[in-house]
Amino acid sequence: MAHFAELDEDNIVKRVIVIDNSELLDASGEEIEELGIAYCEKNFGGKWVQTSYNAKFRNFYAGVRYSYDEEHDRFVPPQPYPSWTLDETFGSWVAPEPEPNPFAGSDEDGPFTYQWNENETKWEKKYSIPKNV
Repeated sequence: MAHFAELDEDNIVKRVIVIDNSELLDASGEEIEELGIAYCEKNFGGKWVQTSYNAKFRNFYAGVRYSYDEEHDRFVPPQPYPSWTLDETFGSWVAPEPEPNPFAGSDEDGPFTYQWNENETKWEKKYSIPKNV
């Protein structure tokens, strides 16, 4: 199965559909993205780009509200928080400070999970995981 993302006028993903691989095959049996795009345009209208379910190409599997970066030919997830910046090399969002290692330190309660607090622009310890689990 082949997956295609429909883009709006700002290259934001509106939906992702699945079509049969046979729609991408040329006369010699090679899969050609342009044939899948033509199939989607003919049957659904709109602007389409193929996405990879296992992220073998275009960085991420497209999802609704992801953006398509034409310059780097990749999908970028929505910005999770206003303070996070886009890592141009990898196309992923980065917090202003790295997430703490949940296994670092000597707290008797064991490792913790962390959640980003946008109001304070820092990671907060959420709960501990018992050592004997």
